[in-house]
Amino acid sequence: MERYAAALEEVADGARQQERHYQLLSALQSLVKELPSSFQQRLSYTTLSDLALALLDGTVFEIVQGLLEIQHLTEKSLYNQRLRLQNEHRVLRQALRQKHQEAQQACRPHNLPVVQAAQQRELEAVEHRIREEQRAMDQKIILELDRKVADQQSTLEKAGVAGFYVTTNPQELMLQMNLLELIRKLQQRGCRAGNAALGLGGPWQSPAAQCDQKGSPVPP
Repeated sequence: MERYAAALEEVADGARQQERHYQLLSALQSLVKELPSSFQQRLSYTTLSDLALALLDGTVFEIVQGLLEIQHLTEKSLYNQRLRLQNEHRVLRQALRQKHQEAQQACRPHNLPVVQAAQQRELEAVEHRIREEQRAMDQKIILELDRKVADQQSTLEKAGVAGFYVTTNPQELMLQMNLLELIRKLQQRGCRAGNAALGLGGPWQSPAAQCDQKGSPVPP
């Protein structure tokens, strides 16, 4: 009797899994219609079906949310670093202007052209330094963001999410961004309406902890 009950439960669980897969696939097919036609053509039925399978147990939703949170923290940190550098440059320029004004006021009229010429050279040197520091900071930001993108690609590839692998190809990157947007929109539906709206059950509970006060996931 126990074996019979276990077999029935296994069959029922399989049917539930199949129904969840169908619901996710249908939702994805609906969402894909909102994308540009060029990307719709690349998202075949097989790709969407594989993506729906990867989303079944809800783990990928949690992974994506975690990756987005890391991305937010990274972007905030890089933004603050650049802001600090800009403030340092602003203070440096102000101090230099003050120094030059005081020097001009203190010098004798016949020495003024010489002082101004020296100050112009000093100003040009400082501006060159500022440009170089800004360029280095921008390069650092680009490299760090590129590393985060590669980390995201690798993580999602290991999680078995269709369409994800490490690449710098612009077209592939745009496709992956669209796939991420599909996943986030499914997550938003879960936040707003709960599992019932998609017919989802099992381990993926409505991710209220991942939603803001308006019931939507925190944007990237």
